[in-house]
Amino acid sequence: MPSKKLPASYYQNDDVVFLARDLIGKTIVSMVDDKRTSGIITETEAYRGYDDKACHSHLGRFTERTKVMYEQGGVAYVYLCYGIHNLFNIITNTKDNADAILIRAVEPVAGIGTMLERRGKEKLDKSLTSGPGNFSKALGLDRSHYGSDLTGDIVWIEASNDGNPKDDDITASKRIGIDYADEDKHLPWRFYLNTSKFISKR
Repeated sequence: MPSKKLPASYYQNDDVVFLARDLIGKTIVSMVDDKRTSGIITETEAYRGYDDKACHSHLGRFTERTKVMYEQGGVAYVYLCYGIHNLFNIITNTKDNADAILIRAVEPVAGIGTMLERRGKEKLDKSLTSGPGNFSKALGLDRSHYGSDLTGDIVWIEASNDGNPKDDDITASKRIGIDYADEDKHLPWRFYLNTSKFISKR
């Protein structure tokens, strides 16, 4: 049976907005501490390198934190937000373009018991993996996965058995929490699967 793991070439598409939408319905898988967890990607946000005021690499900003953004697409960018949450991003495009996609939510598929344990929860509800910090913690993803190869065996994304969701099932809206981005805060670059309850905000 052929692998459903997305190849490196998938992430090197030069249209980060297209990819952010196209990732909806695909499955992200982690193998952390010998425990496999996975979820259907239900919410993403696109950040477009140089000319996007909301992007960490805006105007070519290059720091110890952002340096991985300038790698060839297909690696992970994980950073700490508010000193609490590890936010998991996918670097896309070709080398030095520094585009990224934030995974904001998934619908749990495999390893739900492990996810509950990591989150300190007793029962499955939408809060388990809705919101980028909750999703990362549930799948065991943190800054130790900064730079991870998304074609490797720690964290990767697989194509859906059912194909892509229908166009009507995906909603585009403004990104969340980027009021500092001036006019770019209005760009409709957040996408979510409106048929799922595992969404951070509707």
